[in-house]
Amino acid sequence: MKRKLYKSNTDKKLCGVCGGIAEYFDIDSTIVRLIWVLFTLFIGCGIIAYIIAALVMPKIAE
Repeated sequence: MKRKLYKSNTDKKLCGVCGGIAEYFDIDSTIVRLIWVLFTLFIGCGIIAYIIAALVMPKIAE
């Protein structure tokens, strides 16, 4: 079965992007959120990347 990247409906804080990435890689969503915050603080483009991901990633089909 092919895995696809979707926004999470169950594990979300804002739009479900980090929860969806965590489900795709089968890791804890807290780790993904911490990496995203570090990416934002040190590289500076994490907020823009999150907004783009929220717009591009599809919602999971129910």
